[in-house]
Amino acid sequence: MISANSIDVRFGKRVLFEGVSIEFKPGNCYGIIGANGSGKSTFLKVLAGEHEPDGGSVSYSQKLRLSVLKQDQFEFDEFSVLDTVVMGNKPLYDIKRERELLYEKTDMSDQDGIRLGKLESDFAEMNGWNMESDAALLLQGLGVPDELHAQPMKNLEAGLKVRVLLAQALFGNPDILILDEPTNHLDHASIAWLEDFLDAFENTVILVSHDRHFLDAVCTHTCDIDYGKIQLYSGNYSFWYGASNLMLQQRQALKEKNDAKIKELQDFIARFSANAARSRQATSRRKQIENLRVEDIKPSSRRSPSILFKSQRQAGKDILKMENLSKSLDGRPLFRDLSAVINRGEKVAIVGPNGLAATALFDILMGDAKADSGTFLWGTTTSQSYFPKENGKYFESDKNLIEWLINYVKGQEDQATRSLLGRMLFSGEETLKPLKVLSGGERVRCMLARLMAAEANVLLFDEPTNHLDLEAIEALNEAVTRFDGTVLLSSRDRRFLEASATRVIELLPNGIIDETMGYEEYLKSPRVAEQREILRKGPRPMGWAPSKSNGTPAATKAEEVGEEPKRGKKEKGPPSKRQNRSPF
Repeated sequence: MISANSIDVRFGKRVLFEGVSIEFKPGNCYGIIGANGSGKSTFLKVLAGEHEPDGGSVSYSQKLRLSVLKQDQFEFDEFSVLDTVVMGNKPLYDIKRERELLYEKTDMSDQDGIRLGKLESDFAEMNGWNMESDAALLLQGLGVPDELHAQPMKNLEAGLKVRVLLAQALFGNPDILILDEPTNHLDHASIAWLEDFLDAFENTVILVSHDRHFLDAVCTHTCDIDYGKIQLYSGNYSFWYGASNLMLQQRQALKEKNDAKIKELQDFIARFSANAARSRQATSRRKQIENLRVEDIKPSSRRSPSILFKSQRQAGKDILKMENLSKSLDGRPLFRDLSAVINRGEKVAIVGPNGLAATALFDILMGDAKADSGTFLWGTTTSQSYFPKENGKYFESDKNLIEWLINYVKGQEDQATRSLLGRMLFSGEETLKPLKVLSGGERVRCMLARLMAAEANVLLFDEPTNHLDLEAIEALNEAVTRFDGTVLLSSRDRRFLEASATRVIELLPNGIIDETMGYEEYLKSPRVAEQREILRKGPRPMGWAPSKSNGTPAATKAEEVGEEPKRGKKEKGPPSKRQNRSPF
């Protein structure tokens, strides 16, 4: 067990936590949720001993090993990938290094021999002989190819470094596992593997994530940060979300009932307090009012943006036609021979093992890049608005929010601009914020306001949930689902795709898969798995069509989204102890 006892954290005059006490017990997975800036990551750092609180303490047995997902991608640049993973179990790694140094000696002393014997015993007891194979299995599961395991970390690109650091945190069966946004830079297959790993993990897990599907899949408890406190709930994120909304409605109804009774009594006092014959009764009514005053309901400090996409005019039947589009990056194909017709009203999920493929396609369709080959044509009645993954170029200005957004508002009306900013939770003096001081989440909300102002009938989204808190993601998800136009959407948020997509196009180096179905059905489809396996082996033959039989085995979780490297086979372990994600 690890516990936080009366934790206080302040940054200047701002109080982040005040008197927070909470216990985390073995066998459970705790998801920390809260608005952007509420202190989720800071609280994890306090638990990990990386940030000293202004008051209170964190306690756990020193016999327990605590493992943390490192955030510094350059810390291990001079070490090999495998060694970096093994460093997740520092006592084992220290023994490994000392053994190696002793064996390198040409004149080993008696003392060295005695010490080596002790090290060998400890090494075997800590399962050291299997450490490299265990580390390799973690790396394979997280999508780091075998040929990179002996490479120095400095040779890896940033996304792969993050996966290695995650493998490091998971290595060696730690007693307490602390993970801050562990699904960042993972594809859907690696996320599915991580879900399986944590589901079977029998010790304590404490994590922060904005991935709602992931939170539901792994968490047994939800810890809600609000007003400088942390409230612990049994159940996963969806249970907390439904239960908290219901609780708020019930408390609001109770407050309204009491308010109505108070108003009735106040009216009575106003009518009769001047009447001497009834003054005693009026005094009694005043006392009733005092007794009826229930504790004011404190609304959540988290606010949800009000997102609504509407098109100025409906598009005609012809939306987009693509013929044999292909694109490569540094000589490696991102996608090949993409031919598809997008129909009015479709919401198309653009997926694949390489997130750069979707970004490249969107850039081509918006005229920001050129295809290596092939053509595309937008319908004459279409208007497009694009939410790019990288938005830095939009905010390279000395303007404030109003001055920036008004350029995208039809008629450049000040009131319409303020209204859009208000819907995105910018009001009062916040609308005069300089662009250069905006946080990542604030920039995303500005970009969504820009999309709403465009009133286009075709929307393109490339990873729109990055930097958003869970409330904003829920609001965006609902807005995309309600939109009556056409949507092309790339996202790592599986629930986003499951709720929105009516069609899925998967971009693979050797071809594409195009299916009109929901995303969940797509992941489970044996026919899709067959197509993907064919494309992994090489370009699709002319005239080839997938089998329509139902005899093809269903794809495993690790095969669902067509990752390039092979996954390590997971040994079958004991059944998961995490059975209480939801109380129902």
